[in-house]
Amino acid sequence: MANSSAARKAAARLAGWDYDFFGHQLTIQEVPKLIKTARIYNPKSSVPSDHWGIVLPMADWKKLRDKLKKVGYPFFIEPRTVMKGEVGEQVSMFIEDPDGHAIEFKAFESAKDLFRKN
Repeated sequence: MANSSAARKAAARLAGWDYDFFGHQLTIQEVPKLIKTARIYNPKSSVPSDHWGIVLPMADWKKLRDKLKKVGYPFFIEPRTVMKGEVGEQVSMFIEDPDGHAIEFKAFESAKDLFRKN
């Protein structure tokens, strides 16, 4: 690759940036804008298929929910209880980042319920 300013900028974009996100690695890369043909593939659900989720302790989830409401941040899916009374019951809310990517924040009464099957 040529040693030019444009080449260095292109390499930096490909390399991306890494952040510590709640103890997880979040890598951000600049890429051309993608065109989405469909957002939700399950007609029985309003949950976008192209989302990623963050599991928080219940107290932190409630603080985040309350803060988002207080500042008027729009919810993609309002805070709610999911699978009430079933294995996997959780509270969940979705927001979108400035580029329209859906992010789910969820919490369980007990951390051991995250991957519980029965």
